[in-house]
Amino acid sequence: MRKLLLFCIMMISAVYSAQPFTLKSTGEAKEFRLTLYYGAQGKGAFVQYSGKKEIIPLQVKSFRVDTDGRSDGQPDIEYYIWNEMIGGKINGVYEFEIMQHQASNITYTRAKDNRKFRLEIVEDEKYDGSGKYFLHGALLAFNHFYNNDFNITYPDGKKTAIELPAPDKPSFARQSIIDDYNFDGYDDIAFSVPDEGMGVYRMFDIYLYNPGSKRFEKLKEPDYSRSSCSCLCDVTVEKSKKLLKTGCRGGARWHQDIYRFGKNGTLEWVTTKEQSEE
Repeated sequence: MRKLLLFCIMMISAVYSAQPFTLKSTGEAKEFRLTLYYGAQGKGAFVQYSGKKEIIPLQVKSFRVDTDGRSDGQPDIEYYIWNEMIGGKINGVYEFEIMQHQASNITYTRAKDNRKFRLEIVEDEKYDGSGKYFLHGALLAFNHFYNNDFNITYPDGKKTAIELPAPDKPSFARQSIIDDYNFDGYDDIAFSVPDEGMGVYRMFDIYLYNPGSKRFEKLKEPDYSRSSCSCLCDVTVEKSKKLLKTGCRGGARWHQDIYRFGKNGTLEWVTTKEQSEE
């Protein structure tokens, strides 16, 4: 059980820490460059062209994972297609595939004349751990490694600065996840760092998007008096039943607490499941 859970955590980490890519055109008389930012399953994506302040949001058109070679030890291949949105209209389409954090077959098709541009990664760019998402019109900026700052710039120009929990060890990375944690139809943002012990599970801070205030608000932790885990750890969602699950290890057992959102929007404990480490 422990090996299985650790494997799942590793797989989740690989998916959720999507690294932005700096791209350049190939075969063009005048080269252009841009940076593409995106989150899990392509969510929160946008592009920013070199020398430009404006950001252009990307709408997920298609995302799929090819797992055919997994049984033979081959890595998965992720395929992304985004619509480039300007003024509420599709201005173009980006496509690329990723295998082991290496992007290839990158293209941009301009909508007005259907012209296809080929792009490639700028190899000499060093990744500094920074991440950005564009979600519900707000720009979210943070860093996976070097600092704990989480900055939100809203469409009205107002800004919010938040300090995130720091990883216990410098070698550990912060992960970022975009998902609908409270099942209201709006994606939220979460950050996780390894626990302060052996690093076998991850501790979450979740910021829910409030469509009324159009702001991100931190999820209040539940009453842990009946729970086995006194933290939001290894958080997953079960969308079909609208359940939020957490997991941690205590002694030789793994514990899973299951919660449901009450009418007042707070997490309410439902039940706890325990499994041995074997």
